[in-house]
Amino acid sequence: MVDFLVTKLHDPHFMTMLLAAIAASATVYTLVMPLFAGEGLSKRMKAVASERERIRQRERERLNKSEKVSLRQTPKQLVSRVVEDFNLTKWLAQEAARDKLIMAGYRGQAPYVTFLFARMVAPLVLFVGSVIYVFLIAHMEKSMPIKIGMCVGAAYGGLQAPMLFLKNAISKRQLSIKRAFPDALDLLLICIESGMSVEMAFRKVATEIVGQSIALSEEFTLTTAELSYLQDRKVAYENLARRTGLEGVKSVCLALQQAERYGTPLGQSLRVMAQENRDMRMNEAEKKAAALPPKLTVPMIVFFLPVLFVVILGPTGIKISELH
Repeated sequence: MVDFLVTKLHDPHFMTMLLAAIAASATVYTLVMPLFAGEGLSKRMKAVASERERIRQRERERLNKSEKVSLRQTPKQLVSRVVEDFNLTKWLAQEAARDKLIMAGYRGQAPYVTFLFARMVAPLVLFVGSVIYVFLIAHMEKSMPIKIGMCVGAAYGGLQAPMLFLKNAISKRQLSIKRAFPDALDLLLICIESGMSVEMAFRKVATEIVGQSIALSEEFTLTTAELSYLQDRKVAYENLARRTGLEGVKSVCLALQQAERYGTPLGQSLRVMAQENRDMRMNEAEKKAAALPPKLTVPMIVFFLPVLFVVILGPTGIKISELH
């Protein structure tokens, strides 16, 4: 059985068919997943509502000088036990990782414990798997240092895999927020100029912007809860800027803090910032459009031109072969 698998893995035709099947499955997955986006939206909004209730309960308990209620979800027992037994919070803990988890939309203790568990398990799994493949399955005709280096490289890749996943999640979430933020600022400006308070404006914008960006709606909803129940409103704006990690959001939060402190009008500031964020979004779109021709050069040469030559010269070649 093992020899059969090794033979298939080294068979070019089988690997080509397998990669083609994976590519077709990925295409179908990409086309089908948007149809199920509504279920994810309802779950995220339900999670936001539950966290808002937790914030309200925590502030009430704190004002009553009672025991503080924890906002963090309880992690799974197996994962938590492994993290506690191996003391991973001491060896793998990073304060930057907590901030990145929040920026990626994972809040509480449970995602942090899961992240530490993944950073410990992934290198071990990849190292053991690479050892089995290199020494037992593939029987590579390489020197021992090269084989050991391949195994160590696989373990290092497993150590960095959770961080890469986290960075990818952060970039996707920030892109969603960045695209919808100028429109959200316009709505926020309209709400504030119509006479709404800041809390009501954030709540209204969070409701209206949810179809365009779930992440931004979630952040605005949490900011609304913090503005309503935190004693220092400046902390709510700072938390919003820290959770998003975007310069445009930080500028708006700074303007809101100044307006809260000095009583300056928000209308003109929000109008200017909305225009600046819209210009930034347009500049990024133009930059991506300008970068398309160089990126398409190699795919066109490798994939399109050979097919084009076959279509154009194929009938001529067939006629010439028939004449001979």
